[in-house]
Order: sequence, then C-alpha cells, then structure tokens
Amino acid sequence: MNWQDFLLLEEKKAYYQTLFNFLKNEKNSGKEIYPCEALYFNALHLSPLEKIKVVILGQDPYHGEGQAHGLSFSVPDGVKVPPSLRNIYKELVHSIDGFQAPISGNLTHWAEQGVLLLNSVLTVEKSNAGSHAKQGWEIFTDNVIKQLNESKTDIIFLLWGSYAHKKGLFIDEKKHIILKSTHPSPLSAYRGFLGCGHFKEVNEILTKLDKTKINW
Repeated sequence: MNWQDFLLLEEKKAYYQTLFNFLKNEKNSGKEIYPCEALYFNALHLSPLEKIKVVILGQDPYHGEGQAHGLSFSVPDGVKVPPSLRNIYKELVHSIDGFQAPISGNLTHWAEQGVLLLNSVLTVEKSNAGSHAKQGWEIFTDNVIKQLNESKTDIIFLLWGSYAHKKGLFIDEKKHIILKSTHPSPLSAYRGFLGCGHFKEVNEILTKLDKTKINW
C-alpha cells in the first residue's frame, strides 16, 4: 500500500464523493478555498507512506491569503511566520542545541524527512476558520491515521492540544509512540507545550530505533 493506492480506495467511498461535491459547490458559488486543489494532499505527496517516522497533527489550514499549502503549521516562503509556529520555533531553540529560528515558516524540509504534517481538515474557506469541518475530511484523515497504525510500527505521533489528542484513539500504543502536550497556540503554549522537549525526545527515540534523526 502507498498513498496513491490509499487515495484510489478512498475516492470510491460515499463520504469522499459527498465531500468533493461540497467543495465543488463552494467553488461554484464563488467562495475562495485554501489551499488550491493541487495542494490538498501535499502532506501525503511529500511524505511517502514507507518513509514516515513522525506525525504532527494540526486542525485545519490557515485561512489567510497565501498561507495554506497543505502542511500543518507550515506556510510558504515569504509569508509571515504564524504565532503557533513561532512557539514551535521557540521550543526548538530551547531544546535542540544550536537551533536558530528560521526566517521562513516553510516546513517542507521536515515533510521530506518523513515527518507527516497532517491537518485533520484539509481545506478552508478564505477568512472563515473551521468552515470545512464536519464535511468529511475528518473521516479521510482518521483513515490516514488508521492506515499508518495498521501498516507501520514505531511511528512517533506528536499530539498537541485536545483536538489532536482525540485522534490518538486510532493509534495502538503497543506499536507506536505517542507524545502529548498542549497546543502551541499563544493561548495554550505556556500551559505545557513550551518546555515539553518533544523535538529532542523524537530524535532520541529515532536514535534508539536505529533511524536517522530529523534535522529540524
């Protein structure tokens, strides 16, 4: 099984067809949808199933113009680093020796190293946070996690915030590793995310598993 096979299976399911009819109708009514359709599955395209070592779960895409590009917490080069990602960089500076916070918020280089940057919902209407929740994307991303859980071992899942914690129900902790904290949002980062040490811990676990560390 690879992601292409997985997508072909999902496309045949009723929920998926209903979801894409919803997206088509939204576009036809003149609404602007982020990211563009070519980037809906960017996280899967950049992180092949066989290479995934770490999963970072987000909620839904950024809803500002030019921000979303299909990777959780990430923005394209040249776009201002969002507050949650600024806190992620703060935690990296704190826990990884020599880490310097980048000017860019583009996390493509993480994805290419086997870090699946997966949002629970993969599209959003411009300037309308959460607008595509409960339309079917949650079923799709639950199925992504179930596929990872069943077909792989020793994946490290980073679950930040209560929304991500709920996705943990699909993960067998006897086969995989789950690290939990509060969300990196400015509203909650100081209640457990900052100082969690997850990035350092991920690399320590990968070393024990005889896998290549992530170059954060």
